[in-house]
Amino acid sequence: MIVKTAELKRLEALYEQNGNQLVFLYGKKDSEKSNLMKEFIKDKRFFFYHARRASEKAQLAMMGDEIARQYGVHLQEQTYREYFKRVKSNGPSKLVIVIQEAHHIMKKDETFWEAIVELKERKLYPGPVMIILTSSSIVWAEQTVLAEHSKMKQAFSDVHKMTDWSFLDVVRAFPEMSVSDTVSLYGVLGGVPGYLSRWNRKKNFKQNICDLVLTEGGYLYEAAENIISAELRELAVYNTILSTIASGKDKLNDLYEETGFSRAKISVYMKNLAQFDIIEKQQSVETGGMDQAKKGVYRISDTFVNFWYRFVYPHLSDLQILSASDFYDKYIAKNLDAYLNRYFIEVCKEYLSLLNQMKRLPIDISKMGSWIGKNGNIDIIAKSTDRRMIVGLCNWEKLVMTVDMLEELKKTMALARVSADHIYLFSAKAFDPQLVQLAKEDATLELIDMREL
Repeated sequence: MIVKTAELKRLEALYEQNGNQLVFLYGKKDSEKSNLMKEFIKDKRFFFYHARRASEKAQLAMMGDEIARQYGVHLQEQTYREYFKRVKSNGPSKLVIVIQEAHHIMKKDETFWEAIVELKERKLYPGPVMIILTSSSIVWAEQTVLAEHSKMKQAFSDVHKMTDWSFLDVVRAFPEMSVSDTVSLYGVLGGVPGYLSRWNRKKNFKQNICDLVLTEGGYLYEAAENIISAELRELAVYNTILSTIASGKDKLNDLYEETGFSRAKISVYMKNLAQFDIIEKQQSVETGGMDQAKKGVYRISDTFVNFWYRFVYPHLSDLQILSASDFYDKYIAKNLDAYLNRYFIEVCKEYLSLLNQMKRLPIDISKMGSWIGKNGNIDIIAKSTDRRMIVGLCNWEKLVMTVDMLEELKKTMALARVSADHIYLFSAKAFDPQLVQLAKEDATLELIDMREL
C-alpha cells in the first residue's frame, strides 16, 4: 500500500482542529483515496461507507443496513437524517465519517447533502465529528461541487484534489531502482499511486509492461480507455483525437485534416479532455522570438494515456495475435527512448526546482517552462524576476551529449532571442570529453549526469 505522507499529515492536522470539519477529497480513481482513508481511520472511531452506482432507494437501504449492523440499532426510518443521528464514537474522541464516492449519492438525492450540512452544524450528532466526502469524478467535482457560486463549496472546511506524485515521490517509493530505471517507470505510469503499487519490483521493466499493459486481464490493459469512458461519452471520437495527438499531429488544423471532424467539434471535445486532465495546451515561455514559436500545440498530459495511445492503441490487432513479449519488441522497444525524452525533461525541471528551493542555483527562479519553436525546441528556460535566465538541454536518447548539440541549442536560442546567463546540460548517459573540458573552462556551463540526479 502506497500512501503519500503529506496527504496523511494534511488530514491529521484537520482532525486535530477544534469543532467539526467537512472535507472534500477528490481525484482520479487510482489516486489511492481508499488507501489514504484506511491509513487515516485505522486508529480512530469511524463510520465508513462506499457509495455504489444505485438508485436512491437502494442506496438508502444499503447505508441503513451498514449503520444498523455497525451500531446495533433499529432505525425508525430510512433517511440520511435518521442515519446520522444514530452514529456515535462511544467516547469523547472525535468521530470520523467517510463517505467514499459520494457523487453516486449526491447526483441523485439532495436530502443526503442537507443531512451532511446538519451533521456538520451539530444538529444531528452532538459530539465532535470530521466528515470526509471523496469522489473519483473530477468533472463532477469541479463543475458542480466547486463551481464559482456553489453553496456546497462554501460549506466545506477543506477541499483537496489528489494529484499525481512527483518524480521525487516515485524515487522515494522505489529506493532500490536506479534513477534511469525510475525515469522509465515514471514515463509510462506517471505518478499514479494505484498504478505504481501494481509494479512488481522483482521483475524487469519489459516484464512489468507485458504483464500490466499488454496482457489481457492485466491491471492496465483497459485502463486508458476506461479513464476516458468513465465520464465522457462517444469514446470512438476521443480515441480518434487522442491517437492522432499521440502520433505527433498536435495542432487543431492537423486534427481537422487527419480526423475529418469539424473544427467546432474538435474544439468541444478538446475542451472536455482538458477539463478531465487528459490533454493540455502547450504554452512556450515568453521570449523576444515569439514569432518563431509554434502556437496552438496540444499534448496528452496523462502519462499512461499518452503511452497507451502512442504505442498500443494503433496496433491493437497485432496485440491480439502476437505474444506480449513480441509486441513489446516490435512496437515499444525501438521507440521507447525517443518517447521518454519528454519525461526526462520534466525530471530535469523538477531537479532545478529542488535546487532553487535549496538556494543552490545562481539565480532565483520565478518561472520555468519550455519553448516550442517552428525550427527547434528549448527544453528548459528558467527566469528570475530580475530577468536573468538559465537555459537547459536534456539528452535521454543519445549515447553521448556533444559540443555539436550545444551549438545546435545556441542556434535555437538565437531564433527564440534568448540570452542565457547559465546553461545546464543534462545527459542520461555520457558527455563528450570535449564538452567536459569546455565546462571546466566556462563557469556558466554546468553538466549534470545521472549520478548527480
